[in-house]
Amino acid sequence: MVATEAAPRSAELPYDEVVEAPGHPRAAYRALWERFDSLSLAELRRRRALAESAFRTEAITFSVQGERGGSERLLPFDIVPRVLLPDEWRRIELGLVQRVTALNLFLADVYGEQRILTAGAVPPELVLSSPQFRRELVGFPVPKGIHCQLAGIDLVRQPDGTFAVLEDNLRTPSGISYVLNNRRVLRRVLPELFEGYEVRPVEGFVDMLLAGLRAIAPARSGDDPSIALLTPGPLNSAYFEHLFLAKQMGVELVEGSDLAVRDESIYMRTTVGLKRVDVIYRRIDDEFIDPVFGRLDSLVGVPGLVNAYRRGNVAIANGLGNGVADDKAVNALVPEIISYYLGEEPLLDTVPTYLCLRDDDRSFVLDHLDELVVKTVDGSGGHGMLIGPLASANRREEFRRLILARPRSFIAQPLVELSV
Repeated sequence: MVATEAAPRSAELPYDEVVEAPGHPRAAYRALWERFDSLSLAELRRRRALAESAFRTEAITFSVQGERGGSERLLPFDIVPRVLLPDEWRRIELGLVQRVTALNLFLADVYGEQRILTAGAVPPELVLSSPQFRRELVGFPVPKGIHCQLAGIDLVRQPDGTFAVLEDNLRTPSGISYVLNNRRVLRRVLPELFEGYEVRPVEGFVDMLLAGLRAIAPARSGDDPSIALLTPGPLNSAYFEHLFLAKQMGVELVEGSDLAVRDESIYMRTTVGLKRVDVIYRRIDDEFIDPVFGRLDSLVGVPGLVNAYRRGNVAIANGLGNGVADDKAVNALVPEIISYYLGEEPLLDTVPTYLCLRDDDRSFVLDHLDELVVKTVDGSGGHGMLIGPLASANRREEFRRLILARPRSFIAQPLVELSV
């Protein structure tokens, strides 16, 4: 929902995943509680050290942009796993399927007939003014009509125990490799935690992703399409994931310089000559993927790639232009989008969002900068944010000036008390 009047912060305590009262674990955690209780503190520390050693040995890392003196970090790892009951997961799964289905329909419509805009179900000016809306893609053919093969939806557990969507990531979402490796390392260092629980597997994800990429390949590629994962290179914060997924799927990991366009088709340079590429799983944002299409100064893209995509000679996942659906101002309207396309109420709540483009919302945000989280509408990965309660007065004043100068560029949300 879009927030218009609400207290920005809740007085409720954050939800405790493990205990419902001091010394009383929730039913789902009772077996875990007993197993951890049987281990000494020294043994727990030893197991944690083993997990960190596994991450270090296998270089399971991520990098933080802008840090001095080396930015590579081990993935933070908690040896206490989160337990989701079948009913909880079923509702989350149904809610995510509903949400991503509606967002795919929205993308197809916005770059097609624009019925939702004509009907006024969402404000046309809000959508068309999005910095991520690419007018040149209106009428652009998309393989199988699928704009989003892979979505990264950020969920938070609210103080009442229910889940809500904080934001959607439909451009180049990352993080799945850490899920897969977390599970593998935990099973290695604390195998006894899995006893007594029917744990659903996560390992099948890679096969599902590969099947999804094969499904959008051009018809001429036959039953064995050539697939490549396009990465910006080793300096990218998610490069570990690019390398991991390419290995797991058995596809080539390529950079822009490894690809070339010939006769409006994409080819990969190999030791035995050029090899046609049918599907590209891209981990490069729209503006950098093709200097002819986006930024002229891009050194990581492939000149002519978008034209080959337009001709249907290569499929790209996720689709170009998806950013308009995860623009944080447009994203606040997902309940309306679900209602318009599916005729349903959202199964998952959305964290209340204030649109600084609206006069009332903007006044509220400016009066409560010390309590709210302010985000740029096209930001991702935590960049371009103000966490009001933790920010200095100078930093809040800087954001006040930015909001007044460019109100369309910012939204604000209450500071969400994450579960503990």
